[in-house]
Amino acid sequence: MAFQLPPLTYGNDALEPHIDAMTMQIHHDKHHAAYVTNLNKALEGNDAAGWSIEEICKNISKFQVAVRNNGGGHYNHSLYWSVMKPGGGGSPKGALLDAITANLGSFEKFYDAFSAAGTTRFGSGWAWLIVNADKKLAVTSTPNQDNPLMDVVEVKGTPILGMDVWEHAYYLKYQNRRPDYISAFWNVINWDEVALRFNAAMK
Repeated sequence: MAFQLPPLTYGNDALEPHIDAMTMQIHHDKHHAAYVTNLNKALEGNDAAGWSIEEICKNISKFQVAVRNNGGGHYNHSLYWSVMKPGGGGSPKGALLDAITANLGSFEKFYDAFSAAGTTRFGSGWAWLIVNADKKLAVTSTPNQDNPLMDVVEVKGTPILGMDVWEHAYYLKYQNRRPDYISAFWNVINWDEVALRFNAAMK
């Protein structure tokens, strides 16, 4: 079964004014769609047919670069759309907030660390909040379309929040002002989805 582009669960303009409608349309319908098309092409005739995208990422060293780039692009963007929502933002609650406080010091310290991970990522890449092998939360970042599931990255874990800092995620509205985009991203985070991913990763 070929991978498919997941539909957005909200309109292209639903994250305004923080993320503009044209960026959402191009980012989802063009960029993410291209990753899916090219991933399927790269996997033609491959023994990994039928693997989940998570399984592919966890064994990415077995694949050619096209699978790494496009498989990562598909996984990363699928997560990205799901951890944003209209009227999002604020702060998490319950067990997730407790874990952030215990592992990262406080929500404010997490905010600063996650924002810095995105701001200081040179070139294109991602900032992540992950659950690591010790069931602890950690903040990390990856270049290009790599992610913490991949067996080739330095800091491994299960991503529960991801922020795209490729220029295509923000340039139409923010131009070269990546920190402004990162500040805006906090206003659309879907903490309910992040909490669901946290709970699943802790099992």
